[in-house]
Amino acid sequence: MTIGTLTDLDLTGKTVLLRVDFNSPIDPASGEILDDKRFREHLPTVRALEDAKVVVLAHQSRPGKKDFTPLRGHAERLEHLLGRPVSYIDDIFGRAARNAVSSMRPGEVLMLENVRFNAEENLTLNPEAAKSTHICRMLSSMGDIFVNDAFGTAHRSQPTVVGLPMLMRSAAGLLMEREVSTLSRVFTGAPRPVTFVLGGTKVDDSVAVAENVLEKGIADRVIVIGVVANVFLMAEGHDIGRPSTDLIGQLKYTGEIERAKSLLSRFEGRVVLPDQVAVREGDGRMEYAVDSIPAEFPVMDIGSEALRRVNEAIRSSGTVVLNGPAGVFEDPAFAMGTHEILRASSKVPFSVVGGGHTAAVIEKMGLESAFTHISTGGGACIEFLTGKKLPAVAALERSKEIYG
Repeated sequence: MTIGTLTDLDLTGKTVLLRVDFNSPIDPASGEILDDKRFREHLPTVRALEDAKVVVLAHQSRPGKKDFTPLRGHAERLEHLLGRPVSYIDDIFGRAARNAVSSMRPGEVLMLENVRFNAEENLTLNPEAAKSTHICRMLSSMGDIFVNDAFGTAHRSQPTVVGLPMLMRSAAGLLMEREVSTLSRVFTGAPRPVTFVLGGTKVDDSVAVAENVLEKGIADRVIVIGVVANVFLMAEGHDIGRPSTDLIGQLKYTGEIERAKSLLSRFEGRVVLPDQVAVREGDGRMEYAVDSIPAEFPVMDIGSEALRRVNEAIRSSGTVVLNGPAGVFEDPAFAMGTHEILRASSKVPFSVVGGGHTAAVIEKMGLESAFTHISTGGGACIEFLTGKKLPAVAALERSKEIYG
């Protein structure tokens, strides 16, 4: 099945419900939006809808969080970036919202209130249940077409994500379309050899990705770094020291050691582990082979010789898919692994980054334009790479079946 795109639709004069992901870091004291990257990613889609009446559906955080706020500031930020007026109303589907939408003219943009202020939007529902919710029935009656551009929430089965496509002719926005098409290319037609570099602290996600791409022959090799590498080193029988072992226990990833051991056994030679690490010893960086890591010092980065070998493997690849840092990159003494792996990956013909912290480091390094694709949705991207069908994508496919 395929998803509908903007080119499939006649949008002129239509009322378009546009679901975006403007969820951004906010200063708890001032309420100021600290990073508008997600806004900027959605601008091409908003501009592509300039002949329509655009009703923006968005969320910020979730109930119980300090940054669970109304969206007036989001509307103001979008207006600034878009360069044309964006109205805001503190209502989702009540009389005030319905009146505001019905009085819109083509070319106008209106942002409704944080959809998660409605309790139903915080439920996890299948599409059939979602389309019966009050929020979906009311919103769908206010528009002609639904466009989902919120890849960052594509792994969530929430009403506006999976219910609205069941009630309206729907399509992916430009950002959603780009994410799905680029990540799909990783699975079919990516230049070989294909190398996955999996790091950071989300070990269970990385092991699931490694399992999927190795079993299906998508990856020629998987390089593990960061805490992910520490779990694989333990699976191989290495003592990584008390602090790093304790951290894996605290993160509740001890159970992943057996899964890592299975992958090492089943795909011998295709899972690449660092054979040298950097630890914090006193106030400085010291490097040790993995069979002689001191018991009392935490592993903080990949070692420089291991880094050289990893980067040789990356540079010889046709495709690299990278998710997660190599170490505690926030500390300059242990940023080398992350920075150098990113530089090497940026030179590969087809390079995909899984968003999150890694994307933030790339932006700070000024390397954004050197990568083929940097995902806007860390969780959604990882779920996609594990081989699961994202609920939002499945809903768009089903909508195309129903409405054409």
